[in-house]
Amino acid sequence: MNIQQFQHDRFGLFLHWGLYAIPARGEWVRNNEEMKEEDYIPYASEFNPDLFDPKQWAKDAKEAGMKYAVMTAKHHDGYCLFNTKTTTWKSDRDYIKEFLEAFRNEGLKAGLYYSLLDWHHPDYPHYQDLHHPMRNHPECSNENRDFSRYLDYMHTQIKELLTEYGKLDIMWFDFSYGNMRKDTWDANKIVSMAREYQPDMIIDNRLEGDGIYQGTIREEHPSFTAGDFTSPEQMIPPTGITNVKGDPIPWEACLTMNEHWGYCSKDTNYKSAKLIIRTLVECVSKSGNLICNVGPDARGCFPSQSRKILHEIGEWMKYNQASIYGCKKCDLEKPEWGRYTQKGNIIYAHVLDESVFDIPVHIPKDKILKVRRLSDGSEIKIQTPWNAESYPEYTFLNIDTLAHQCPDPIDTVIEITLK
Repeated sequence: MNIQQFQHDRFGLFLHWGLYAIPARGEWVRNNEEMKEEDYIPYASEFNPDLFDPKQWAKDAKEAGMKYAVMTAKHHDGYCLFNTKTTTWKSDRDYIKEFLEAFRNEGLKAGLYYSLLDWHHPDYPHYQDLHHPMRNHPECSNENRDFSRYLDYMHTQIKELLTEYGKLDIMWFDFSYGNMRKDTWDANKIVSMAREYQPDMIIDNRLEGDGIYQGTIREEHPSFTAGDFTSPEQMIPPTGITNVKGDPIPWEACLTMNEHWGYCSKDTNYKSAKLIIRTLVECVSKSGNLICNVGPDARGCFPSQSRKILHEIGEWMKYNQASIYGCKKCDLEKPEWGRYTQKGNIIYAHVLDESVFDIPVHIPKDKILKVRRLSDGSEIKIQTPWNAESYPEYTFLNIDTLAHQCPDPIDTVIEITLK
């Protein structure tokens, strides 16, 4: 996948899954509860996801209109879901291999998440990492820890992923902050390996940065380790993301469906399909992507609510996907009634305000070839209502409805083809 294909596809699936699905209190359970290693290790012998079915995962993602997926090969707990030769702290089954095969077979692009942090490795520093579960336990000192040994271990694992799993589309490294960034990870070596072994793969920007924009990709001349796209988390940038010259740069917002990345049995605070669709539209209207997360449970299943939401998103995408794929920010300013996306000479008006029936657009009538409702191809009339004749600067598009509401309460998409 090159960056142009990434920006065309716009919508992806994030998968956070691992041992933390057993305690079922989120992927940061060790950090949040300062859980000791001896209390966490037993979960490894218990991990036996008998209902793991990546083929169904891939079908759910494809039905939702997602074009790519990224799965955790290793999270902060250090537990590996792939067949690494570097440690026994890994699953008996190569779940990453099965994930990649299943998603590729559905025609989806697939990539891997890899945490730079590792709360299990004996040479990973407790006190240098402010997020380490043992950060407040002075008995767990850094004495006799050799960080260079950890770097060798980490680089070897990354090389395994880059060379033993076929063509990867994305490598999603997570994360850097404070002094734990860039040169600390020997990021030049990591990126050099990635470019050598997977020249068509794109990389996120978290090897070297912190904060919302994660790194120096925004600079006029980004560094070698800045990555190919930036990755705001749990928020949508107010105006998209540009470099110092004001030129747009590739970006992808990463968003949870509920409040956790990893499975949390008590977290039922799910976003609605309507909200996720509108968030996707917002990202595209700012020339960005959205990757939305599902955290499978300990048996390897998507939570039922996640599957329901994916299905509902898919119903909307089936009829309106043309307003997402290959689209970007429109030259027109954001209207009060919704958003615009654009692809070539076609502008998609996303009508989100259900009280609007005569849609005012800043496009001269003589520039418009035709106007259609995207979902069914029905004609939208251009006509100025009698009570709007004093607004000659607008062209009015009439949504002919008898129900006093827009046809689609989620997002009524109007396709405006320009001459």
